[in-house]
Amino acid sequence: MTTQLEAPEITVDKVGGAIGAVIGNVRLGGDLAAETVAAIRRALLEHKVIFFRGQEQLDDAGQLAFARLLGTPTLAHPTSKSIDGAANVLPIDSDYSKANSWHTDVTFVDRIPAVSLLRAVTLPAYGGSTTWANTVTAYANLPAPLKALVERLWAVHSNVYDYAGHADEGRIGGVDVKFEEHQKQFQSKLFETEHPVVRVHPETGERALILGHFVRRFVGLSSAETTALFQLLQNRVTNLDNTVRWQWQPGDLAIWDNRATQHYGVADYDDLPRRLHRITLAGDVPVSIDGVRSTPRTGDASHYSTLDN
Repeated sequence: MTTQLEAPEITVDKVGGAIGAVIGNVRLGGDLAAETVAAIRRALLEHKVIFFRGQEQLDDAGQLAFARLLGTPTLAHPTSKSIDGAANVLPIDSDYSKANSWHTDVTFVDRIPAVSLLRAVTLPAYGGSTTWANTVTAYANLPAPLKALVERLWAVHSNVYDYAGHADEGRIGGVDVKFEEHQKQFQSKLFETEHPVVRVHPETGERALILGHFVRRFVGLSSAETTALFQLLQNRVTNLDNTVRWQWQPGDLAIWDNRATQHYGVADYDDLPRRLHRITLAGDVPVSIDGVRSTPRTGDASHYSTLDN
């Protein structure tokens, strides 16, 4: 089904019942009309992740110029290196790490990014897709007893390991120098933040779960209890009916609402090169359903991002 928005050149085609849409008939860049940008943002809030094909004209500068129309770019990452000369662009590079674990971007700081923009740069001949899950519908579909539990539950998030954590466990013998350097840099400054497990979306008012692989423990629960409850809730988020999987093509750009999604980079491309460039936009400090804001325990992220109020 194609939906025509107020900007007459924009079309929106759903790609999944719970999440995802393809935006058509638009050439992205820093010169888009305000009404076109507004239409794109409305589609993003409704569908949580939106996809654009055929945007080969974009380079890092063009991606950043377009991103600025949607919000205020953060630094590339609180600890990891950006691309030389592009302080806001983070390379997602298979040489160093693979995002093959379910997560929401940068939840270990208090000011979680609002939006992420990911552009295909180098793609493998096969595999390398990315899957997104809707954390709003995951919450909405919880049975009443679980809702009553998670609405009062808080979790501590930390950057104690990177996207490559699972890959590290699989290495046998020797030292992966690139991985070790990447991991050391990622953990060069410790961040820990206490977030509500259920946040109120600042634009839509929807309730969404904040979980993913940066969760270290639930406040007030033992490690065994945390593990059991975390898996129960994560399984609700990542249920296949609640996800959309995108097979990248050259010229693709994906934009997702980081306040309402998790994502997973599927590592099914063997040793082939894969590189995408990510820009994130400043967000707010999450607020629980009873109006309590997230609290940093360790680390000050003010250098990384302003606050979007």
